[in-house]
Amino acid sequence: MRTDEELKRDFASAHIKHVHFKSKLRSYLFSSGVTEGPPRDPEQCSLGIWITDRLRGSGDYAHLPEARQFDRQHQLIHQEANRLMDLHAVGQKDAASAGLLPLQAIGDELMVLLQTMEAKLRR
Repeated sequence: MRTDEELKRDFASAHIKHVHFKSKLRSYLFSSGVTEGPPRDPEQCSLGIWITDRLRGSGDYAHLPEARQFDRQHQLIHQEANRLMDLHAVGQKDAASAGLLPLQAIGDELMVLLQTMEAKLRR
């Protein structure tokens, strides 16, 4: 069992991993000089690794019903990011930029699920 402080740090690190992903995606879509985008594979990104360690199998938080939903939303945000990166790669930069709003909604849901899981574990 983790202490409240350990939970706080662990969930804050997941939040930071998500913010970093979004930042790299935005940089890829808006900066002509940036060629490196976020990892396309949700299993290889830093949040995906956190999910594998914490939310699947015998992970510390795998027992929470939100864990599976968080994992699904994480897969979905990568699918959407890949779609936007593909649009950008073929020169459809405006369409790619317009797709950030739906991606943000998925990200917002991820953050709500993260907060819900942390709150449940602190009880």
